[in-house]
Amino acid sequence: MEEFRKNFIDGYLDDIIRVLKEIKANNSDFFDKLATIFLDARADNRKIFFCGNGGSASTASHFTSDLAKGTIVDGAPRFKALSLADNIPQMLAWGNDSCYEDIFVEQLKNLFEPGDVVVGISGSGNSGNVLRAIKYASENDGITVGITGFDGGKIKNMTDLCLIVPVHNMQKTEDIHMLVDHLTTLMIKEEELARRG
Repeated sequence: MEEFRKNFIDGYLDDIIRVLKEIKANNSDFFDKLATIFLDARADNRKIFFCGNGGSASTASHFTSDLAKGTIVDGAPRFKALSLADNIPQMLAWGNDSCYEDIFVEQLKNLFEPGDVVVGISGSGNSGNVLRAIKYASENDGITVGITGFDGGKIKNMTDLCLIVPVHNMQKTEDIHMLVDHLTTLMIKEEELARRG
């Protein structure tokens, strides 16, 4: 293996390990709080919306799938989870006819009800369309969650709950965002299974 590649691999993985240790030390309660928000929404028959751009759009879709399907336990209610990043024709229509910043919020205006949850995933924390969705939810009695990185951007001060992945690299931030998905949804499922014995 070339020395550059070995050093890159070691450095990348070492940084991920450092970030995970920092999150475990300082933000482990985030996962408990996020699970509570999701479970409360399910108990109240509320919807949970996810949104993001680029890699974060993929994470929004993945998180939606894992929450809607991956948590199913016989006899337990199911989550009403929707990704605002998945309706491509509608996003393109709003982007073309209005502006790109409206592609999520205009969908929310059709579907959102007070008490619903909006999860904004943005590596920088400054994605305009995500921020508009968060603002709309906040102004209409919703619950808002931010999942971000770098210094948290604007979203950190706009949400009810926010995780800032402590790394200044988009790829590593997105790596940890997928862990947030899998840890949270698997925890919810395993807790339900344990409760039912």
